Amino acid sequence: MKEIKAVVPPQRLPKIRSALRNIKGFPGMTVSKVDGCGHHVARPTHGIREELTDYSPKVRVEIVAPEELVEGILQILVEVGHTAQIGDGIVWVTPVERMVRLSEQVIVLDC
Repeated sequence: MKEIKAVVPPQRLPKIRSALRNIKGFPGMTVSKVDGCGHHVARPTHGIREELTDYSPKVRVEIVAPEELVEGILQILVEVGHTAQIGDGIVWVTPVERMVRLSEQVIVLDC
């Protein structure tokens, strides 16, 4: 199992969601509203207020998926999320040691 996280502009979410739902066996996702700032070279600020408002609204998508779905999910996140603009976002993958689905019988899965 892997956890895939992506931080993307909110306007990209509907297309990402639509594309992900076409994957057979797609396990679902969690979406959170977040604020972020990128690594791009920022212009000099003129005070703390301006510096603290250098964030833009984003959404964080979190998906826990079996290994065989990871590449397809990544491909969609990258292709649909990419606009070639500053602030497109970031995607990363981390291993998941264990997962428990609370909606089913309590079965601990070692991943």
